[in-house]
Amino acid sequence: MAESGLLRGLIEALDFAAQRHRDQRRKGEEASPYINHPIHVTRLLVDVGRVSDAATLIAAILHDTIEDTETTGPELEARFGGMVRRLVEEVTDDRRLPKDERKRLQIERAPSLSEAAKQIKIADKISNIEDIVAAPPRNWSRARRLEYIDWAEAVVAGCLGVNEDLDNRWSTALLEAREQLDRIPG
Repeated sequence: MAESGLLRGLIEALDFAAQRHRDQRRKGEEASPYINHPIHVTRLLVDVGRVSDAATLIAAILHDTIEDTETTGPELEARFGGMVRRLVEEVTDDRRLPKDERKRLQIERAPSLSEAAKQIKIADKISNIEDIVAAPPRNWSRARRLEYIDWAEAVVAGCLGVNEDLDNRWSTALLEAREQLDRIPG
């Protein structure tokens, strides 16, 4: 995809994701607009991972649309192509399953994800743990935040080795998150 095509695809994906997530907020005390999260994930891929593949970046913007909105796979395919649909579906949890099962499956399936999906997953977990430290959900105790970080570490362990720069950023984010939470009593 030429640079102008990539830019057009990214803008279309941002518009689509912003519309689909328009009434959603992050769980942190600031309740920031949800769209900030997929933008952050995509920025990590570009700025840290030096990812320039159009399908990967568009899928990063759209990565939560099937899971968290009424968006369907066929709808994504019609608008953004089969590769974007496949990547989004790879990183999407089946919300019909209990939460513990979804979390277990993320760990189990991580090693078999495509390289592009692994990069999206790593960037997603970096964004999430940074948010959990900087702007945690209102009712999350220190123990709950550490539990999330431990689980995210298990997921990302199955994704490492595809993009050294993202791997290094993950390691740094994980270390910083643990250090910051160690300073919190309880």
